[in-house]
Amino acid sequence: MPMSRATGVDIITGEGLAEALTGVDVIIDVASWHASEQEAATEFFRTSARNLHEYGQKAGVAQISMASIIGVDKATAGFVAAKKVHEDLLLSGPLPVRILRAAQFHEFVGQLLDWRQGDVAYLPALPTQLVACRTVAEELVGLALGPAPGRPIPEIAGPRKESLAEAAALLGARRGIKVVGVDGSGMPDAEIAAEGGFLPSPHAKLAGPTFQEWLDIQP
Repeated sequence: MPMSRATGVDIITGEGLAEALTGVDVIIDVASWHASEQEAATEFFRTSARNLHEYGQKAGVAQISMASIIGVDKATAGFVAAKKVHEDLLLSGPLPVRILRAAQFHEFVGQLLDWRQGDVAYLPALPTQLVACRTVAEELVGLALGPAPGRPIPEIAGPRKESLAEAAALLGARRGIKVVGVDGSGMPDAEIAAEGGFLPSPHAKLAGPTFQEWLDIQP
């Protein structure tokens, strides 16, 4: 069953969590903080990890599977660095944990455009390998229900390397928004990103659709 504040379950306060986990074998953790500020995101993940382990162990849960981000082991600042702490916190708890690291979602591009100020969106021209959220969800369920993976940590990414700004320009053209690519200066770990630090590793699974294919079927 899905768990969120909308269904009366809060993994931070613990409200409704014990009841929601009754009879559950596997927790799939895709909860996330809503902003990029590192300290606040880290505190969110610290609390959520503690509660999932505590309530999950009491409920007899066998395992936690979580969605993470490709390149977290290289991050030094911002949300991605907080996500690495999230991995470490979950792995240090009493329940077994499986991790799937994913590239940025196709859906993230639209969020970037929504966050713009004015009629022009200035977005980083950084390399990425965008993947559909549904593709990640299917892979995460497979990870949760399948045999335990070995090392390294599994990764899932889209089939095509592209620039984040270029992908945004495709969506912007449909929305009547001009997109201007910038070098990403001022962003956490922009230099690491520019050098491909957040692109999938050679062992990653690559799966479609491409961003253009995904965009073509959007309403």
